[in-house]
Amino acid sequence: MTNEPQPEPEEAQTQEPDPAKAEVGVGPWEGELPEGDHWDPDLLADGDRRNVLDKYRYWKHEAIVAELDSRRHNFHVAIENWQHDLNIGTVVRTANAFLAKEVHIIGRRRWNRRGAMVTDRYQHVRHHATVEDFVAWAQGEGLAIIGVDIFPDSVPLETYDLPRDCVLVFGQEGPGLTPEVHEAAVATLSIEQFGSTRSINAASAAAIAMHAWVRRHVFNQHVSASPSRDIALSRNPEGPNCR
Repeated sequence: MTNEPQPEPEEAQTQEPDPAKAEVGVGPWEGELPEGDHWDPDLLADGDRRNVLDKYRYWKHEAIVAELDSRRHNFHVAIENWQHDLNIGTVVRTANAFLAKEVHIIGRRRWNRRGAMVTDRYQHVRHHATVEDFVAWAQGEGLAIIGVDIFPDSVPLETYDLPRDCVLVFGQEGPGLTPEVHEAAVATLSIEQFGSTRSINAASAAAIAMHAWVRRHVFNQHVSASPSRDIALSRNPEGPNCR
């Protein structure tokens, strides 16, 4: 679902089967029909093939969204979209999995919905035409803007105490965060790497950062600077990459 008009649907880029349309789910309800306003009569009669957890089988769409809304986490996720970034669908899907409050798309409205695997129906997605609009909104909501990218002033995500009320911002694949977002961020974080590649893509970085927030604020796992980081950096003297 979205807080603003839906982005334009994407044309299929390949002829491969769409995994979002794979046969999943359950058939028609067997036995006496359950009672309650959250049950969908059509799904009870015809079966439920949606990509949802078993506990939501046969529920109305709006009932699922309302239940998720009752317990969403405090963090938001934002991604810049100036060149039609194909990572966005995967970011939306991951945000749904980690129960982000909202996903924010900065720049172009159109994005790759295919990668979301229909999870955008259950995840609030908000569009901001410019960085200035996004920053004004975040500041108005009292959210700390946390950039995730490679800058000289970036600090390791692994040792940074993420605030509870924040928005994790990721740049366009390739160029990374724009200078405007970098300037507005209260901190920019990098993700430690240990192999030969210079970077990981934005969708992977977003998943790692979201899980870091969950570990800190759901599982109460505190972070602290570790001497082992110096050892790791001695093996990778150019430092971490996450773009």
